[in-house]
Amino acid sequence: MIGNDIVDLALAQKESNWKRKGFLDKIFTKNEQFQILNAQNPEIMVWNLWSRKEAAYKIYNRQTQIRGYFPLQLECFDLEIIDGITFGKVVIKEDIYFTKTAITPQFIHTIAVEDVLDFVKITTLENQKNILKNNGIPNYFEKESSVPRPTSISHHGRFEQIVMI
Repeated sequence: MIGNDIVDLALAQKESNWKRKGFLDKIFTKNEQFQILNAQNPEIMVWNLWSRKEAAYKIYNRQTQIRGYFPLQLECFDLEIIDGITFGKVVIKEDIYFTKTAITPQFIHTIAVEDVLDFVKITTLENQKNILKNNGIPNYFEKESSVPRPTSISHHGRFEQIVMI
């Protein structure tokens, strides 16, 4: 399973005031708020954690067919930077998803997977050709095979990312 999320940092800065009263309490656990408030760049940490939650939610939704807005049920743990990429985990109930996040001056992009070994199996697609959605959940269908491949589509502002396993 795969999920991904991208945040256009210029658009996020323009449209979202993460410093407003109650914003952090609605989206982030106390542990995550501690990470944000103690980060070198708190705004980047806000969108880093948000992106992780969104990417993991897409897997959770695919697995359970449960749709909803419950960001406090998803919690980010174990952030570690390796070669400029931030790795971590997102937990919801008993489910653990592994995340890989790239942070650039323009955007933050996170990919989430069920199995950490799946990171090497990820393919980025240039467009939505051969992608069909069932209940809003995308799958890629190769012409040679009728077997669907789990796919995740994310777009925000100027950016779009389409990834599959």
